[in-house]
Amino acid sequence: MSPSKPASLNRRRFLQTSVAAAAPLALAQAVYAGGNEQLRVGLIGCGGRGTGAATQALRADREVRLVAMADAFEDKVTASLNQLQSDVAIRAKIDVPPERRFHGFDAYQRVIDNVDVVLLCTPPGFRPLHLEAAVRANKHVFCEKPMAVDGPGVRRVLATIDDARRRRTALVAGFCYRYETAKRETIARVHDGAIGDIVALQCTYNSGPIWVRQREAGWTDMQYQMRNWYYYTWLSGDFNVEQHCHSLDKMAWAMRDTYPVRCSGLGGRQVRTGPQFGHIFDHMSVVYEYGNGVKCFSNCRQMRGCANDVSDHIIGARGTCDVMQHRIHGSNAWRYPADQLSRDVDMYQQEHNEMFASIRRGQPINDGERMAKSTLMAIMGRMACYTGQVVTWDQALNSRQDLTPPSYRWDQPMPEPEVARPGITRIS
Repeated sequence: MSPSKPASLNRRRFLQTSVAAAAPLALAQAVYAGGNEQLRVGLIGCGGRGTGAATQALRADREVRLVAMADAFEDKVTASLNQLQSDVAIRAKIDVPPERRFHGFDAYQRVIDNVDVVLLCTPPGFRPLHLEAAVRANKHVFCEKPMAVDGPGVRRVLATIDDARRRRTALVAGFCYRYETAKRETIARVHDGAIGDIVALQCTYNSGPIWVRQREAGWTDMQYQMRNWYYYTWLSGDFNVEQHCHSLDKMAWAMRDTYPVRCSGLGGRQVRTGPQFGHIFDHMSVVYEYGNGVKCFSNCRQMRGCANDVSDHIIGARGTCDVMQHRIHGSNAWRYPADQLSRDVDMYQQEHNEMFASIRRGQPINDGERMAKSTLMAIMGRMACYTGQVVTWDQALNSRQDLTPPSYRWDQPMPEPEVARPGITRIS
């Protein structure tokens, strides 16, 4: 890559591209290929992220209505609906009578049967199943990250992505940083050669602890694990997959969606050792290696009382890029204007704005392949940390380790999984 092109010229091209991608909704409204002015939206997964996604969907388009909701637990549906109805800006767009409030393991299908657009926001262990069902029913989909928790799940998602492409239905990923204007311009400048050839990458997601649910009397194993889903790999993928996948996706973006060929890692449980923390780790460090020799140094941690750091750095032959600060150091030094940043549309909102605009234009967005591969990048990192072995891309993709339970029943016995032990736990 050549860094000789002035960065100011790149901004003009970037802005032209962004404006074209986010066509005015007033124009887009008239060309919705389905012939129905109103788009019916259904929410599957009524936690905090699902409630947020529903809010953003309702703000993204004038003629959209939330008409159905589902969660494994009835109380989650009720709480989410109450929160949504408390927002006066969207209250008039909510029409979810009791007969379209579903709960249980089959609730997702009943939502799909009643809507045009599906918001998939359950714990990620359910994502391959729900995504496949929505696409087969010709629904447009907003799919929260990550898209799977194991190799078989990723393979299922990749097949579904191809199906969505054939059906010309929207498939927008919850990797929201790709929809943030400032980061789009930052990465565009890297791609235009502002820091020269990339020689290394570094991403860190060191944060404090998150929520935990204590077991209550009368809960079955399945009820408890699903209430406390973050701490079970079959549901969350571990936090390298559930949370740090955002950082890894930004690294993949910097590398033009080229993915590493192998990785090695280390990790464990230092402070989250009680039974309420299931079997996941509390720290991981992974080195990813690309086919051209570039390495990505990745670290993540969830611990109380430690220094926090959420940052991404791209090191080039002629400069460096601080992705989170939207800043380039070197001969082409640049920083995204702070006053402009404050006026930009929130990235969570922007991804919904662009999804609904693409549906209206009859040119639905499909983020599928990169969303599946960024998920696999996180999974292979977890596999390396759990086993202490070098894990290749092909090993992760073709892994036989299927984390889904024997059946989806509330009385299904779910023994506590063993904590992985590097050097002892095997790759499968």
